Amino acid sequence: MAPLSVTGANPLRDAADRRLPRIAGPSGLVIFGVTGDLSRKKLMPAVYDLANRGLLPPGFSLVGFARREWAHEDFAQEVHDAVKEHARTPFREEVWQQLIQGMRFVQGTFDDDVSFERLRDTIQELDKAQGTGGNFAFYLSVPPSAFPVVIQQLKKHGLADQSSGSWRRAVIEKPFGHDLKSAEELNAIVHEVFAPDQVFRIDHYLGKETVQNILALRFANTMFEPIWNRSFVDHVQITMAEDIGIGGRAGYYDGIGAARDVIQNHLLQLMALTAMEEPASFDADALAAEKTKVLGAVRLPRDLGRDTVFAQYAAGWQGGEKVIGYLEEDGIDRKSKTDTYAAIKVEVDNRRWAGVPFYLRTGKRLGRRVTEIAVVFQRAPHSPFDSTATEELGQNAIVIRVQPDEGVTVRFGSKVPGTSMEIRDVSMDFAYGESFTESSPEAYERLILDVLLGDSNLFPRTEEVELSWKILDPIEEYWDKHGRPAQYQAGTWGPVEADEMLERDGRSWRRP
Repeated sequence: MAPLSVTGANPLRDAADRRLPRIAGPSGLVIFGVTGDLSRKKLMPAVYDLANRGLLPPGFSLVGFARREWAHEDFAQEVHDAVKEHARTPFREEVWQQLIQGMRFVQGTFDDDVSFERLRDTIQELDKAQGTGGNFAFYLSVPPSAFPVVIQQLKKHGLADQSSGSWRRAVIEKPFGHDLKSAEELNAIVHEVFAPDQVFRIDHYLGKETVQNILALRFANTMFEPIWNRSFVDHVQITMAEDIGIGGRAGYYDGIGAARDVIQNHLLQLMALTAMEEPASFDADALAAEKTKVLGAVRLPRDLGRDTVFAQYAAGWQGGEKVIGYLEEDGIDRKSKTDTYAAIKVEVDNRRWAGVPFYLRTGKRLGRRVTEIAVVFQRAPHSPFDSTATEELGQNAIVIRVQPDEGVTVRFGSKVPGTSMEIRDVSMDFAYGESFTESSPEAYERLILDVLLGDSNLFPRTEEVELSWKILDPIEEYWDKHGRPAQYQAGTWGPVEADEMLERDGRSWRRP
């Protein structure tokens, strides 16, 4: 065998080392609505955590834009307080001192030209002082009604323009539209200013490690994928339950509701990842193509009154405390029909999933806070055991726990120790916290870093957003025309109508 040439390519040396972290290049982040809860609790702490992990460039810049009459020092103090209270990683003074060098604040309103001129000047100054290279992402942490004016102001003042060798990107928080029509209108406005590869729509659930683990579980293992289809799966349940009420979000929540707030984005995205075919690769285009196929194949039930439920929480007990109902919350119209609970049944009309129902549910003031995907399998076609031996045996299931106890549970039947043949459900459990020494980063850490890197794998595309609204719009229209929402007591697992929906199919909801 000829010796390896010293000048030749060494595949072991030249291959990308997956152990090395991805580090953002010269760049900055502008946050509109920087004084809001999302910015204070999630975005600013995530920026610090990225810096603390060494994933941001030394000259990284953070610009806040809001109406407050703050100096740069006031903004820095606000970031400092948010980081101290909410950051995942320990506070280190040397990291903070480096980060603070690139912090600036611009006072203004979204419709004020002078304010955006100041923002343009600030960015130009940071290019020189911090070496950001003209690379800036604009994070719209603002109400949906403000999206169009901010986008147009960025265009008007040249802030969306990319010079040679630099980039500009727009990051847009949900909800992306109120229905299909408004989503299409917003897409048209955004794409008038930013090209599709410059737009990053945030769905923070896609940044969670356990959501990304769906792809690893399915496609990196030979034991699951062969049974991940209609021949073996009985049904799939996807749940996002919250134990809190609406808090102080009445102005946002009333008129939006649980289905628009959660099902249209989070749950349909989780369903797409659960049901999609194996992508050709894990780049953004290939992933989006497979998710789009699933969403495009979704079929609604013929009888929306039978196979969908919307409801509101009534007064009840939560965590040992008496809590009020939705209609008694401050700022809520006593005649409101807004749903705080929604459950729907859909099918994916393709060869892999034909005939397999997907049950999606979400709600506030439920039994506990949990998000999970449960793939429930068919019973064995033949059982040699007596019925008494298996009377405590349920259906096999793979449960992906997205939050709060991140991991995967496999439920199957096992013999109970003893002389008689008795079979009962048992579980094998994988927990992130026990299997890995490094704690999972917050979703916003991953997503902000991906924006700065230009990696759009975890961000829904235009077509995905519009297909999701096409699924939900007929349901919302039906609910709007047919009566008032059902009621359920706070602290329970939802209305009896939702239980009856599954009972008619011979199934029942899981109690996580």
